[in-house]
Amino acid sequence: MPPTSTATRTASVTLAASATPVPPTATSTASPTPLPALPWWNDAVFYELTVRSFYDSNGDGIGDFNGLIEKLDYLNDGDPNTTADLGVTGLWLLPIYPSPSTHGYDVTDYYAVNPQYGTMEDFRRLVAEAHARGIRIITDLVINHSSSQHPWFIQSQDPQSPYREWYVWVDVDPGWKSPWNNQVWYRLDGGYYYAFFWEGMPDLNYTNPEVTAEMEKVTQFWLTDVGIDGFRLDAIGSLIEKGPVTVETKASHDWFADYFKFSKSIEPETMLIGEVWREDAVVVPWVANKQVDLAFEFDLSAAMIASLNEGNSNRILTTLRSGTSLFPAGQYGIFLANHDMTRVITQLVNDAQKARAAASLYFVLPGVPFIYYGEEIGMHNVPPDKLFLPPMQWTAGPYAGFSTVTPWFMPVNDPVFNVAAQSADPDSLLSHYRRLISLRSSHPALRTGVLFLPSTFDQGLFACLRTSADESVLVLVNLTNAPIRDHKLSISSSALQPGEYSAVSLLDETPLEALTVFEDGHIYNYIPVSEIPPYATFMMQLQPK
Repeated sequence: MPPTSTATRTASVTLAASATPVPPTATSTASPTPLPALPWWNDAVFYELTVRSFYDSNGDGIGDFNGLIEKLDYLNDGDPNTTADLGVTGLWLLPIYPSPSTHGYDVTDYYAVNPQYGTMEDFRRLVAEAHARGIRIITDLVINHSSSQHPWFIQSQDPQSPYREWYVWVDVDPGWKSPWNNQVWYRLDGGYYYAFFWEGMPDLNYTNPEVTAEMEKVTQFWLTDVGIDGFRLDAIGSLIEKGPVTVETKASHDWFADYFKFSKSIEPETMLIGEVWREDAVVVPWVANKQVDLAFEFDLSAAMIASLNEGNSNRILTTLRSGTSLFPAGQYGIFLANHDMTRVITQLVNDAQKARAAASLYFVLPGVPFIYYGEEIGMHNVPPDKLFLPPMQWTAGPYAGFSTVTPWFMPVNDPVFNVAAQSADPDSLLSHYRRLISLRSSHPALRTGVLFLPSTFDQGLFACLRTSADESVLVLVNLTNAPIRDHKLSISSSALQPGEYSAVSLLDETPLEALTVFEDGHIYNYIPVSEIPPYATFMMQLQPK
């Protein structure tokens, strides 16, 4: 249980027998081998958004491609010398295809864009403008299912149609349920079709080579004709069912192994990140066996939030050591929340200081960071449904500065949690995100460095050391609402060379004590600063004297 705000914590951070590094493979060693050359996405910071809710440029109440182009400078203005932009270098766009829904995960045409967002030429211009600023673009590819309104499915309802085998049709209901005991078979025109998520999203039949060939054509179109940089692949674990076994079948894994090779043959630098909302042991094989480049680290997301709400580092440390370390080096998406989840600050009981500490955690850890739009300003959930994807809060003015007319979904108009209110405040959550992203972009240790995790007798303090060939960065994050004093940091072995080091604060100008490193990278009872305030972060570059 977290301490009261007036309490004082005393911490002693040590390693018992040896350091506990999280090296580039699943095997822990006291002296990790250097990381291999990593792909471009390990130097990136991504921003997830839905075009519908970002900015309306034409006054119809719906966000659009041209509105996103207008706001690209907020995300990254392309000038590394400026500090007013967020500094992200990748965009993940939720589905942009024609769809009868607002979320877009029921696609009616895989070769077109939603006309509410603009034209294909508008989208091509968005890609060009983003690339000019150093921003890569990936889009959601909804590969498991289409909309029930897709022409393919409508034609498949005729048993004599060549599209009948593009979906999974049977004459008699097999009676299977999903792993969550939900209905998956739906009656229509005397037959039953399979839809893993709901009746409006019938599953495509990937045992039919024609379906695979068509999805390969879709992939080639977006990569070569349009020029995007990759895909977030939705719900990959449920692609091909085998009888009542509806998830994680060998056929699904085999299909994606072939799809991975096909995508790389089109463009070797294509990034594929998969959604497998399961525990790490289930997720890791998708990456390790080259079926996707990355997968989202859901266990780590839950652990970071839990550690902050409990004021205890145990959950995050356990996950990093026993789950995250199983992934190939840094090949996972690290995030706090996404469009399917309760927003970060809502999970953190609307505590902005906790939200700052949460940002610190995932920007100093390995992996590829993904920010959910509005997270950087503390956007809250909007009742009644978190999946309504409310408009971005640009100002406290009419319609939150999102549009000049009533938006498709009415925004909150928060006087504090908006871009205008936080942009000029150096102590705001937005300013904190900007600093963290800038530091991660400019310090290779924070992007691709080996991770060392000290043990701690006071579990309210999280400590980590990141080391690369060129630098080392030590980070402390207070997970509690009370100050921590008299802490002592100890590591029995690390990648640091023996000698004297100065510690230079990267987040502010706080003076820090010098550090002595002994043989095998051993650090003993190091006290860098006299007090760590509630939810504060100290990030220090260790420079040999």
